[in-house]
Amino acid sequence: MLLPKKMKYRKWHKRRTKGDRLATQKTQVDFGSYGLKAITESWTTSRQIESARRAMTRYVKRGGKIWIRIFPDHPITAHGAESPMGKGKGAVDYYMTPVRAGTVMFEIDGVTEEQAREAFRLAAHKLPMKTKFVTRN
Repeated sequence: MLLPKKMKYRKWHKRRTKGDRLATQKTQVDFGSYGLKAITESWTTSRQIESARRAMTRYVKRGGKIWIRIFPDHPITAHGAESPMGKGKGAVDYYMTPVRAGTVMFEIDGVTEEQAREAFRLAAHKLPMKTKFVTRN
């Protein structure tokens, strides 16, 4: 799974979602021929990204090249179940990245458009937001 190698701070504050914020970066297909773009915003965990990557790689049978444009660098902490109030902040449970609407998350090249559509359809089932298939302009 994708995890940061080194961080300045082990635990971060949770971000507040503003809602309906459009992406300003990573909005175009830059590396491959086809891309998977988020339509709605959501938190995406490292497990979800890895699961989507595996689904795409399996479908194209390791043919073509896949780029992952998002990286989970935001730690989310959690306490155990039924723990009393207080006692500080919990341990880091998982890493996530907030994905805004309009962000291109994955790109692929070296496969046909039909193969890319099917690979992204399988990957989209693993992700927590609505997505659409985009091509390079």
